[in-house]
Amino acid sequence: MRLIRRAAVFGAAAMLAAGLVSVVSQLPAQGHGTPMSPGSRTFLCWKDGLSQQGDIQPHNPACTAAVQQGGTNPLYNWFSVLRSDAAGRTVGFIQDGQLCSGGNSTFAAYNQARNDWPLTHLTAGSRFDFKYSNWAHHPGTFYFYVTRDSWSPTRALAWNDLESTPFLTVTNPPQNGGPGTNEGHYYFSGNLPSNKSGRHLIYSRWVRADSNENFFGCSDVVFDGGNGQVTGVGPGSENPTDPGGPSPTTGPTPTPTASPTAGPTTPAPSGDCMAVYKIVGSWTGGFQAEVEIMNHSSRTYGGWTASWAWPSGQTLAQVWNGTSTVSGTNVTVRNASYNGSIAPEGRTTFGFLGTHSGTNTLPTVTCVGS
Repeated sequence: MRLIRRAAVFGAAAMLAAGLVSVVSQLPAQGHGTPMSPGSRTFLCWKDGLSQQGDIQPHNPACTAAVQQGGTNPLYNWFSVLRSDAAGRTVGFIQDGQLCSGGNSTFAAYNQARNDWPLTHLTAGSRFDFKYSNWAHHPGTFYFYVTRDSWSPTRALAWNDLESTPFLTVTNPPQNGGPGTNEGHYYFSGNLPSNKSGRHLIYSRWVRADSNENFFGCSDVVFDGGNGQVTGVGPGSENPTDPGGPSPTTGPTPTPTASPTAGPTTPAPSGDCMAVYKIVGSWTGGFQAEVEIMNHSSRTYGGWTASWAWPSGQTLAQVWNGTSTVSGTNVTVRNASYNGSIAPEGRTTFGFLGTHSGTNTLPTVTCVGS
């Protein structure tokens, strides 16, 4: 395959436009894809460090350590974790401890055994929408594995750390967006592994059908009831802590006026404060929902605030475990007197009743801890 020199994404154009004299050196890249959701280490560290000027300034400590070891070129080529001679080979071809780099020395820093890589929050056994970069389009099959319960994030990944069979296999999935872009991706849905909790790795292989080139990725995840939220990326992620903490603190909740039917959830943006919105009951013209607030920082919250905008004309009727303010479609909920304090990796939940006249589209909830 012809080697091509990839310009730093956003970087070269942004630096030239700004009149900067420094030039970012780029390695030749064959790369064509990596997991974007759940994101691989290279993809999420690229997002963590990419500045408005186009250079890499990592915030996350694991990403910082990787850049210190291997430089920034692996992040400008975040889609390039590959072996051109793999031909579907696994055990005995890629050595234990080198799985996350695919045995490619350029990405050796991303084999580091650490518990502070960016994390994607998931729910075991649930249906998940996967995205895999299609930087260049090729036919082939994707294989996704999960670590055994005995695996520890402080031990470099070995083949025996993975469950023996992939939990998901997909051949030639559809794609959105054109190749060669940051947003383009293959997309497919599949059930996540069941009976999993806490920290794990999802390991991926993309085996091309038209050459011996194979791609590899390590996606750090935590099965904690999340729906694809990402933490440990960007400013504020300098001191992430390992998930797992006390049970939610809640007060009394009212009984809906009709028998509810379980509903969907929606993810929240990344950050130290994570909010998960879930519809727990619905009936004609009304619904009951709850929002779980999670503290993924290293400090104790003295209070918290959640906010969202209704996307399809819903209205708020009653709130418990919080105090609400409404302005048009915008809703703000602050903690009650008894649930404002949330320890690192702790969580709490507030609930409410609402009404709707059409599609009850899920809002995106953001939160901040004070």
